[in-house]
Amino acid sequence: MSSLRALARLMKELEDQLVVCMRCGLCQAVCPLFAETGREADVARGKLALLDGLLKEILQNAGGVQDHLSRCLLCGSCAANCPSGVKVLDIFIKGRAILAGYLGLSPLKKAIFRNLLAKPAAFNRIMAWGAKFQGLFIKPVDELLGASCARIMSPLLKDRHLRPLAAVPWHRQVRSVNTAAGASGLKVAFFVGCLIDKLYPRVADAVQHALAHHGVGLLVPAEQGCCGIPALAGGDTETFKTLVRHNLARFAGEPFDYLVTACATCSSTIKKLWPMMTQDFPAAEQARIAALADKTLDISQFLVDKVGLAAETPAAAAEPIRLTYHDPCHLKKSLGVAAQPRALLRTNPQYDLQEMAEADWCCGMGGSFNLQHYEISASIGRRKRDNIVKSGCAVVATGCPACMLQITDMLSQAKDRVMVKHAVEIYAEGLKQ
Repeated sequence: MSSLRALARLMKELEDQLVVCMRCGLCQAVCPLFAETGREADVARGKLALLDGLLKEILQNAGGVQDHLSRCLLCGSCAANCPSGVKVLDIFIKGRAILAGYLGLSPLKKAIFRNLLAKPAAFNRIMAWGAKFQGLFIKPVDELLGASCARIMSPLLKDRHLRPLAAVPWHRQVRSVNTAAGASGLKVAFFVGCLIDKLYPRVADAVQHALAHHGVGLLVPAEQGCCGIPALAGGDTETFKTLVRHNLARFAGEPFDYLVTACATCSSTIKKLWPMMTQDFPAAEQARIAALADKTLDISQFLVDKVGLAAETPAAAAEPIRLTYHDPCHLKKSLGVAAQPRALLRTNPQYDLQEMAEADWCCGMGGSFNLQHYEISASIGRRKRDNIVKSGCAVVATGCPACMLQITDMLSQAKDRVMVKHAVEIYAEGLKQ
């Protein structure tokens, strides 16, 4: 009982936020997980009730509540549609941290987060070895999508069609960049992110090309680390804070006007979670984090709102390629960015943008959710795949490399002939014409 009371004291931090929920249940209509399972514990209202039960010492199974809290995509659909303005993601992130601190991290999570993710140089070395020897474990399965599958039955890889690691990650191709502002008069820092660096270096190339075309100076500090969201989603605030400090130091040396990313999750993490989860930092560090968060923009936001898109575009194709767009949850629901990536896509006349049904319905990736609950993740992903195919498109674009992975998996397994690209790639293609 004393142990339960200790947890209840920790949960007091969430009390003021938990009481805002009216239990109206409107979150049920927008939750992709609830749409699959129909379970009350899988929707925001149910999870908030479980956390409230721990706070009031009604529930005693902290581990069970932790398990239910992990069954969440952190897509933000509930928060974006909540009539009471409940900050659901803030509550879930803090709740996971409190429960992980109380119950302890599993040995596997501790090994991955603290011995690998928290040490960017070591993480890069391991990934480099992985890229070198991945052919022993996976084999190409879809040339169009660049997908591979496991050579043998694997509990981790399961039936996934996955994107192999790039032979050379972007940070080794480019090392570091520091160019002066050109015609635009602006200089940006580029936070690359793990997935773009190690799986989609072509997206980073497109960012660099678009910025150079517009005369934007570019700062790419060496030795960037993960934004920290995998550790934070797993409740490991220690690793998260280590990575925040690591990256803060990387971007402290040179002045710049904006920090841009091409990863919706990185943008949302830096802009919202870095300030929220570092309130125990010294005031000077908090001020630097807040200043960086204020300057953080998705690449489409920056190009559309701060620079202006290319005035001269190539001639329209006689038969433009039909294209559709998937809204990443962390881009549209967390940051309100939806018009800008579509503006990028419409600039390239080689493509004809056609909206799919449910463009902003979650693809089902959810980071670690995909690893822990792949069957449900894939079921949600197949709904997205169906809408992509029904649009009649030859290319689907998005603004998040994690979404690109999930959509690639679903399309490849279904043997669909649809390419997956980042919105900035489509824009950069038009600039090369």
